[in-house]
Amino acid sequence: MAGSAPPATSCTVGRSLKGVIGDRWGVTDEEVARRYPCDERVPSPALQVWRGVTVDAPPERVWPWVRQLQLAPYSYDWIDNLGHRSPRELREVPEPRPGDAMSRLVGRFPVGRVVDVAPGEHLTVGVMGALMSYVLVPQGEQTRLLLKVVMKRHRWWNRPLALGDWPMARKQLLTWKALAEGVRS
Repeated sequence: MAGSAPPATSCTVGRSLKGVIGDRWGVTDEEVARRYPCDERVPSPALQVWRGVTVDAPPERVWPWVRQLQLAPYSYDWIDNLGHRSPRELREVPEPRPGDAMSRLVGRFPVGRVVDVAPGEHLTVGVMGALMSYVLVPQGEQTRLLLKVVMKRHRWWNRPLALGDWPMARKQLLTWKALAEGVRS
């Protein structure tokens, strides 16, 4: 199935049921249609957005980086981590468990919670009223790293959140891609 993934720069505008600008980046129609762990907890979301990237590494090289979400956000650190750089080396981090902190701000202050996890397959976390499922889909020696974000209730900030999440999630997924592929970022 290699070659069927969209280019890393694709962004579709207004394709979800709610027509949210910035709802899709780097995902196929099939990936949007698939079930994600967050769908079990929020069957009728007021907001849903999808992000995805192809990583030139198998899931066992991608998962340790996703697991390190417990340490830092891996997005734009100057925004999400108050200027502290997310680790660029693997650290001894236990497998996440439901109830654990999702991440840590500046390495100390817990942010969000782990909701569901299947090590090496998916991690679902909750933060600020949103649920996010990170899913690893093996494709030979590659991995599709997918993210779906849902919100149960409509809030005035849903649309700005979707638009603001697009560059942040894109940076996070591309950072994990580079690290799993062994490229310094």
